Amino acid sequence: PELRLVSDYCQEPAHVEALARSVERHWQANGRSERLLLSFHGIPQRYVRNGDPYRQQCEATAAGLRARLRMGADELLVSFQSRVGREPWLQPYTDHTLAELPVQGVRSVDVMCPGFAVDCLETLEEMDMAGREIFLHAGGERFNYIACLNAGDDQVAAMRELVLRHCRGWPESDDAAHVRP
Repeated sequence: PELRLVSDYCQEPAHVEALARSVERHWQANGRSERLLLSFHGIPQRYVRNGDPYRQQCEATAAGLRARLRMGADELLVSFQSRVGREPWLQPYTDHTLAELPVQGVRSVDVMCPGFAVDCLETLEEMDMAGREIFLHAGGERFNYIACLNAGDDQVAAMRELVLRHCRGWPESDDAAHVRP
């Protein structure tokens, strides 16, 4: 059987649009913070040095979202979470960034984890709970976590569009052709 893989969708217009709509809905309901921090899952730096495109993919998502939301580089920030072990992981680290923002005078932050399709322990416990504590303890005043796209309509529409596009061009066949005498 033929097999097709979607290697990434970090720059897919429908995906970026789904993320942007999620942020906009959050802003409508809660107001806009001084910064929007995109926290992606980290990987060891050596992976990137050895050719892994992950960091570029994260930056591409951030650039697409920044353009769509018409934000400056100083308003929408990128960081990396969930490091383990002793070797250096992609930086800046999210926990360090959240501790540093209040020192720089930032009192409110919206945090989103666009590299995660659905909320999980790493988004809910590590970001919404531990990240909130770090930011507020460092002097921040308002921390808002923006949920992952989960099974929302925008996520489903983006995935549908991606799958349908990648399914084009499959050989068409007549059912009778598959029946052997």
